[in-house]
Amino acid sequence: MTTSEARESLLPATARALLHRVAVAQAEGRAPSFVGGLMRGGALVWSAGRSADEHRVPDADTQYRIGSLTKMFTAVLVLRLREEGLIDLAEPVAAHLPEAAPAGSATVAQLLAHTSGLAAETGGPWWERTPGEVRPRLTDVFGEEPLLHPAGRTHHYSNPGYAILGALVAQVRGTTWERALRREILAPLGMERTTTAPEPPHAEGWAVHPFADVMQPEPAVDTGRMAPAGELWSTAADLARFAGFLLDGDPRILPVETLREMRAPASGPNDPNWSAGYGLGFGLVRTEGRVLFGHGGSMPGFLASLWVSEEDALAGIALANATSGPATGDVACDLVRLTRDHEPRIPEPWRPASEADPELLALTGTWYWGTRAHTLRVTSGRNLSLTALDGGGRASRFRPEPDGTWRGLDGYYAGERLRPVTTAEGTYLDLGSFVFTRAPYEPSAVLPGGADPRGWSGA
Repeated sequence: MTTSEARESLLPATARALLHRVAVAQAEGRAPSFVGGLMRGGALVWSAGRSADEHRVPDADTQYRIGSLTKMFTAVLVLRLREEGLIDLAEPVAAHLPEAAPAGSATVAQLLAHTSGLAAETGGPWWERTPGEVRPRLTDVFGEEPLLHPAGRTHHYSNPGYAILGALVAQVRGTTWERALRREILAPLGMERTTTAPEPPHAEGWAVHPFADVMQPEPAVDTGRMAPAGELWSTAADLARFAGFLLDGDPRILPVETLREMRAPASGPNDPNWSAGYGLGFGLVRTEGRVLFGHGGSMPGFLASLWVSEEDALAGIALANATSGPATGDVACDLVRLTRDHEPRIPEPWRPASEADPELLALTGTWYWGTRAHTLRVTSGRNLSLTALDGGGRASRFRPEPDGTWRGLDGYYAGERLRPVTTAEGTYLDLGSFVFTRAPYEPSAVLPGGADPRGWSGA
């Protein structure tokens, strides 16, 4: 599908299904207002607003506070530091930021993945409803018991952890987190309606009574040191631009390979049936056979969600101005699902490779790990795909390396090196020390322990 095709308007039936989903969410969730949006082809292709006030119906340019969606922006800033060689994700954050010493030995990667062991919230009063002046120093984001778990042992969501990451960005860049954000992400993507303070037109935050149809306003304060965890305001249109970047990358910000690294599970379930997890700044959910990445967010008076499906090249956005009630995460995922069901993605036409590589073609076909048969295929860009013929086993994709080997991209062999080895007797594959041969237990291959010289028998 070309970019122009991907940005075409939705079919009327699709648009009505999306509108119905947003309308139900606003009505049943009793939200003062609600905006839903859909990204396809890197841009917003559909949006709709619903409101309790028919004279003030929000649209894709109406700002809402997006809460913890802010964490994705902070994570991108941190990975930019890594890409430039300024930090190492495996080093303790205190190596660059001595004020973060209460975080103990927690590494940058552990802070990104919420496995640092830090407490979920700050010390002192509820940070989301108190001004930043309450915590003038970074050490003020820690409570009396900063660490609740050993670093790296478990996933425990931590807002102070992202305050530390924001301070790390400011320290290494020699500027504020907000200025770095504006210069390195928002300006390049044209996200002029994403700000740290509300700018008109914007929604007001409300608390709706749980047992009566009445409401009261919620305060919107500048959270100061905690801003990198949840300060931002944005719009459906701007979040669609950000979703397009998260999907395809941008050479001015981060390549898609780094973004794929960020959305790989770093904590939470990582077995074949996992349903939820967390990467390096991105949440992960599996629903109806699809893995979506993104984040949910909440601040007093606001709920927000952004979920992206790489397989469908779609993103759902849901924004509401209520402290609780509407399930924005479900809505964002449903907008993706409904669009996929009504308008399934049209694949690119198959095209033959520009030329044949005899050496590469010689590697394709059937290989055996022990007695289990596998198929090795060449895909685009000299990539390889290894799958077991019986549909089980350890499937992985591999990318070519400059030295003539291949590096595992996913599955059991993620990060492992696949190396063709040619001897006088023929060629075998060395994959992380496993030997793949052209015949099961091929006697001529370099097999650990060797093959029985008597060969196969019925005994």
